[in-house]
Amino acid sequence: MSDIKVASRYAKALLELSLEKNALEAVISDFKTILSIAEQNKQVSLVLDSPIVNYDKKFNILKALLGKSANAITISFFDLVTRKKRSDVLLSTSREFLRQYNEYNGIQVAEITTTLPLTKELRQQIIEIVKEISGCQKVELIEKLDKNLIAGFVLKVNDKLWDDSLSGKLRQARMRFAQRYFVKLY
Repeated sequence: MSDIKVASRYAKALLELSLEKNALEAVISDFKTILSIAEQNKQVSLVLDSPIVNYDKKFNILKALLGKSANAITISFFDLVTRKKRSDVLLSTSREFLRQYNEYNGIQVAEITTTLPLTKELRQQIIEIVKEISGCQKVELIEKLDKNLIAGFVLKVNDKLWDDSLSGKLRQARMRFAQRYFVKLY
C-alpha cells in the first residue's frame, strides 16, 4: 500500500478517535508541534525514516519533543506507529491529519508570497478573495516573503496558483517568445 494511502487512513482513524474522545484540539496541537519541529530540524525526519534507529529510540525522541503536555491519544498513536515500523509515514500522516482537520472544520488554507509584509487591509482583502474562491468562511493565510519576487504576489489555494508578480509575467513572456521563435525556425 502506498504511503499516501497509509497516511490518509491513519489520519482518518485518528480524526475519528479524537472526535469520539473530545480531544481533537489537543491532538491537532500536538501534530502541529511535531510538524513545526520537523520543518525546523531536518534530522527529525531522517531519524523517523531511518531503518537503523530502533523503535524505542524513535518513540522516546517523539515523547521528548512533545514533552509532558502531550495528549494520551497522540502518545498512543506514536507508540503504535513506531512499534509497527511505520514511523516513515508519521510526518505525511501529520500533514494529512492537519488537512483533514481543516476540511472537517471548514478552514481553507491559502499561501501568499510577496516581497514585503502585507498590510492589515491587504491581508483582509486577500482573505475575502480566498473565501469567495473556496466557499469556506474560515481562512488560514500563510504569509511568505520572497525577495526574488519582483513586485506583485503569488497566491496558492489548494492546487490553484495565481502568479500576479512581475517576475511571473516576465517568465511567461519569455516562454511565449521562445515558442514563437522555435515555431518560425522549423
